[in-house]
Amino acid sequence: MIDLKEKERPALNQQDISSEELANLIVKGMQERKGQNIVMMDLRGVKNAITDYFIICSGTSDTQVDSLADSIDDEVHKASKINPWHREGKENKEWILLDYVDVVAHVFKKDRRDFFKLEELWGDAEFTYIEDSE
Repeated sequence: MIDLKEKERPALNQQDISSEELANLIVKGMQERKGQNIVMMDLRGVKNAITDYFIICSGTSDTQVDSLADSIDDEVHKASKINPWHREGKENKEWILLDYVDVVAHVFKKDRRDFFKLEELWGDAEFTYIEDSE
């Protein structure tokens, strides 16, 4: 039997960085641009999960959503030299996804996050809520 996760999603060249450390870098990038309602979802204990963590935050405008995604990318690359394996949503700036294989960052415009309710879809995950930075 072929393991689709192994076949379709490449192993991340993590250069001695764990998925937890990567998740923390993503949170830091979100905090740098005042991401709101940041939640870290640990999916390692969820059957058939395709990644270790989802990190989700909201922005209040197209500009902030774009800035949050850039900040995540900058923070991760500065600390680890890792680039996202896949990016999506940069054009419409309502839901930008940065896929680092072991960790996936989701940056939503607030109304889109309310609509898609991603947290409810992965209710079996372990949730960590990060306080908004002032």
